[in-house]
Amino acid sequence: MSAWLKGWSQSTDGPTPVPGAVTDPNLTISVSSLTYHHTPDSTPSLSNIELHLPAGSRTIIVGANGAGKSTLLQILAGKRLVKGADIRIKGRDVFRDSPPGVTFLGTEWAMNPVVRSDIVVSNFLDSVGGYRHKERRDRLLDILDVDLDWHMHAISDGERRRVQLCMGLMAPWDVLLLDEVTVDLDVLVRDELLTFLQQDSIARSATILYATHIFDGLNAFPTHVAHMRFGSFVTEPTSWPMGPSDVLQPMSLYNTALQWLKDDREHRRELEKQGRKARGARKNETVPSDSETFYKKYDYSH
Repeated sequence: MSAWLKGWSQSTDGPTPVPGAVTDPNLTISVSSLTYHHTPDSTPSLSNIELHLPAGSRTIIVGANGAGKSTLLQILAGKRLVKGADIRIKGRDVFRDSPPGVTFLGTEWAMNPVVRSDIVVSNFLDSVGGYRHKERRDRLLDILDVDLDWHMHAISDGERRRVQLCMGLMAPWDVLLLDEVTVDLDVLVRDELLTFLQQDSIARSATILYATHIFDGLNAFPTHVAHMRFGSFVTEPTSWPMGPSDVLQPMSLYNTALQWLKDDREHRRELEKQGRKARGARKNETVPSDSETFYKKYDYSH
């Protein structure tokens, strides 16, 4: 880890998180005191989350699998009910007074049997109001390289993802919540889509919160980055780039994310030494498990 990044993560002298409070009219997303359990007796999936994002910001959330990124986005989208927290978008409670102009796009959409049925893409887009947004729809069709004569049941996951993005983005949005929806896209389409989203955010002062594990080509995209670990923010949304850089060696989001994830693994392994359940191979296991004993009896491969 570079010296400046170490100093920033361990002291208060480094970059300052986005300021604000729930009542700040300049904030598009405001979350205070958010703790969430998937089941009442389980360990919290999210713990004491504070999130304050201004209009026009584009925030990348970095975190290992299971860090709580998807859960946070689903709560912001109003898909999971939470008590005891103040969660507002555009000043309105996401559960009791759902704000308009919020779009959530997640990976589960492409697995829905309805969108895998034998329906022509042009008919599908018209059925969800594409005719009302022809200019944006047509621009997205070109960016995403979608064939209007495709049949939804006969295309690849990546092509189906392109249709999802066209459907979700053709109506102008004020807040866009993206949960790793570019994973199926080829690098050219992904790059052109991110360019479109960045330009759209700037032109309309629209806000993007994007959880991803793909950081190549993202350096110029975010205004802020955040780091989640075990359901909490290790680094609240912080202006990007965060530290010194120069023309020859600009700061790399990929390298920053890689270092954060290495730190996460080291932190988890330290907890495992203190009694947390360990992952990986059971190196101290000397007695065969019941399943090993059972299957070994019927192993005829030798």
